[in-house]
Amino acid sequence: MADHPAPSKLDPDAHLLLEQSLLRLPHALLQKNLKSAQRAIESSNKTLTAALPAPNAPDPLAALDATIAKAQNLKRKLEALHAEERALHAQQEARIEHLEELHGVIGVGDVGYERWAHVRLDRLLVDYLLRQGFTGSAKALAQEKDLGGLVDLGVFEECGRIAEGLRRGELAGALSWCGENRGALRKGGSELELELRLQQFIELARTGDTAKLMEAVVHARKHFSGDQVAKFGLQAGGLIAYGPDTFVEPYHSLYSPTRYPHLASLFTQTHHALFSLPPTPLLHTALSAGLSALKTPACHSAHALATSANTGAPVCPICSTELNELARSVPYAHHTKSHVEEDPVVLPNGRVFGRERLRVLNEKLGTKRGWVRDPTVLDKGAVEWEEGSLRKVFIS
Repeated sequence: MADHPAPSKLDPDAHLLLEQSLLRLPHALLQKNLKSAQRAIESSNKTLTAALPAPNAPDPLAALDATIAKAQNLKRKLEALHAEERALHAQQEARIEHLEELHGVIGVGDVGYERWAHVRLDRLLVDYLLRQGFTGSAKALAQEKDLGGLVDLGVFEECGRIAEGLRRGELAGALSWCGENRGALRKGGSELELELRLQQFIELARTGDTAKLMEAVVHARKHFSGDQVAKFGLQAGGLIAYGPDTFVEPYHSLYSPTRYPHLASLFTQTHHALFSLPPTPLLHTALSAGLSALKTPACHSAHALATSANTGAPVCPICSTELNELARSVPYAHHTKSHVEEDPVVLPNGRVFGRERLRVLNEKLGTKRGWVRDPTVLDKGAVEWEEGSLRKVFIS
């Protein structure tokens, strides 16, 4: 029985560079869940303390019933948050087990790695579909492949729903989301909520109605009165002074309906940053890395190797028609070793072949003795050169 070649050694840590968000997102959601529970307890504690009946209350039993009802309401909230916490812990456990499988793989030729890589590809496809708004297709793929806790359907679905609402001119969903995450947004220096409040001001000022303008002034005083938000207060004053028909910038752009897609894009960026999600699809990142690893300067040269059964050369993925244009903008990989055929020579047209393989290919093509031609050119009138015109290649 022939010996099988040892599989290439696998570096799990290098693969895990792409998987950081897989663990960061559940952690961020657990932090949000904990803060929600803390807020609910603090708020209910104040309400319950104030609702306790005094010793001389006229109807202490009714007041006590109201207090018990509020306590039960708090209990229901905490039970819902606890159920969400358990689901997040289960999700974390599934993801850790998925990543641990990689450390048990011997090499890239192992069957276990092929299975793990297929699961990762399915995850990347689901991530891409969710980011592009194809939620139904993403759910169907996740269900078919039984990805379970390895994908973030709920998070992206909420993000897509709010972003789509902003594109339609609906601010309520985004403002509610900002209210739920106000502490984290302020800590990160986000101006998303201020941009949304400014849009509310714009819609009030756009009407030109005196009552609405007065309401807009009250709105501005409420949300743009601090020194840290002076920029928005100045913009609000300028918007009232110039009116919706102005062509003066930046007020013309602020009044423009195209501001809503800008707000949707800003919300998506803020949402992904808050939950430690990459700004671009992970499929793009993985594909760029793969294309760059295979790309060489020859792939986009004038003499790029055409796919030809006559040469016997392996098909270069980057030279293929499917990937050639896609790989044009990615950088070249850093190769420390050259992989060339034995005794390489260069033809007058710049193509490089091993001397022995060039001889064998020309014999198959019927080239007369003492002459050579480029075996990738299959035209009948292909140029032939004397063997003396070949130059030896030295790799440095």
